[in-house]
Amino acid sequence: MDLQIAGKTAIVCASSRGLGRACAKSLAAEGVHVFINGRTQESLDDCAAELRAAGGEVTPVLADVSTAAGRQALLDACPAPDILVNNNGGPTPVGFADSKPEDWNAAIEANMMAPIALIHAVLPGMRERGFGRIVNITSAMVKTPTPVMCISSATRTAVTALAKAVSKEVVADNVTINNMLPEMFDTGRQKDNAELISSLAGISFEEARARLVSRIAAGRFGRPQEFGDMCAYLCSAQASYISGQNIQLDGGSYDGLI
Repeated sequence: MDLQIAGKTAIVCASSRGLGRACAKSLAAEGVHVFINGRTQESLDDCAAELRAAGGEVTPVLADVSTAAGRQALLDACPAPDILVNNNGGPTPVGFADSKPEDWNAAIEANMMAPIALIHAVLPGMRERGFGRIVNITSAMVKTPTPVMCISSATRTAVTALAKAVSKEVVADNVTINNMLPEMFDTGRQKDNAELISSLAGISFEEARARLVSRIAAGRFGRPQEFGDMCAYLCSAQASYISGQNIQLDGGSYDGLI
């Protein structure tokens, strides 16, 4: 399927690795000029080299989207994006009783205010041009909060509510806003989780991975490409009638109906 977005421009946040990188790869494969960012030059150069080797057009920006300066650097590089993919690393798991004000402040800035600020910056131009696709990578914790993920759930749910409210105002201008809710994709995050379980439970890394997989209805981790391709579809011309939605990507593991 031709997604009809070749020649468009996209800011893909936190895209030098993980799910952000997967989204950048899928968009670049569709002929989108992707503007990627990362916090280290090494990871950024590695991602840019991979995309270029596959024939993609990419502009790397060394920046941390958690900061106003980092966000401005991305916007200076791509002041009129057709596509915005919001993404950032999540807060460290911690129970509510053990959380500190600085934990909340950091998460609010990184996982709530960063995407809100970028949406606010790019939305007027998208509406004026009559095309815009905004995809927020949030988390399955938006729908299934757990005690140790309370900070992530709270900050990302705020973005979810904002996206729903604003989506109703802009969809008539062919600007859509959707959220992707990942869980258990085979990225560095799952490697870290397996290593933590291995250490705490005194089991091997392979056994720890198996424990994680046992919680997934599909019986396997998600492949990053699957995530990236869904992101690309939500950015397509064909997806113009999908807006204000939370797309669950969890191998069928979510138990709820809504």
